[in-house]
Amino acid sequence: MSFSSIVDFVVLGAIWGSSFLFMRFAVVEFGPLPTAAMRVAIAAAFLIPLMLWKGHARAFRDNWLAVCLVGIVNSAIPFALFSFALLAITTGLSAILNATVPLFGALVAWAWLKDRPTGTRVLGLGIGFLGVALLAWDGASFKPNASGIAPAWAVLACLGATVCYAVAASATRRFLKGLPPLVTATGSQIGSAAALLLPALWAWPAELPGSRAWLAVAVLGLLCTGIAYVLYFRLIEQAGPARTLAVTFLVPVFAIVYGLLFLGEKVTPWMLACGAIVVCGTALSTGLLKLHALRPQA
Repeated sequence: MSFSSIVDFVVLGAIWGSSFLFMRFAVVEFGPLPTAAMRVAIAAAFLIPLMLWKGHARAFRDNWLAVCLVGIVNSAIPFALFSFALLAITTGLSAILNATVPLFGALVAWAWLKDRPTGTRVLGLGIGFLGVALLAWDGASFKPNASGIAPAWAVLACLGATVCYAVAASATRRFLKGLPPLVTATGSQIGSAAALLLPALWAWPAELPGSRAWLAVAVLGLLCTGIAYVLYFRLIEQAGPARTLAVTFLVPVFAIVYGLLFLGEKVTPWMLACGAIVVCGTALSTGLLKLHALRPQA
């Protein structure tokens, strides 16, 4: 990986790690649906000119329905679910749960696309889901906290979001193969913005949010979604999808640090241990870590 790719990799991890912090700042005043809606609307406004500038207008026009529908599963639903979850659990915990996306991705691809994993990857799935189960069990209380939401529902919302990401990934391979990635990214935000418009208006807060919440949703849409997508696809072109996928492991690190510095969130040894199990399982299930590579050479 070149130096410029390493820089993109770290910057992308830092940006996506900060998305949990900014969602937290926004959702406490806007609520989950308006937060998600404004995030995708701002991202769409940023990405549409880039798509047109790259000459992809026809590709989008010919595939707009499929792209937008996949985008609802890939952006609208998960962004709303994570926003809801952050009312009840820490940004660090939600980021660790987000790291299970490749686990569910491998499982959905196996069930839907018949992409049967190797023995090592099956072992990784088992290890990863064990880590998720232990992590979820620790926060499995259905007793509402100060936010009025039970932590267990928040954990389930995060896992629901990761399943959506996994389904969207397989749907992209199945229905959108060959499309320029920028078309898929832009269409995702357009479809999500359209889907969330009415729900967001219905759930719009009665009291006008403060400047910090407005700034948070602006950063979410422009930086954490629009610019992050550009970095993501550039990294795929330069370093390949397998290496780019490893950014999943970097995101929780930044999210935990941001939570400690700006929100005073506590990180328990149990959370870190379960997170390590999830990361290990994810690395095995995606093929980034292979057992034979750990054996001594003769």
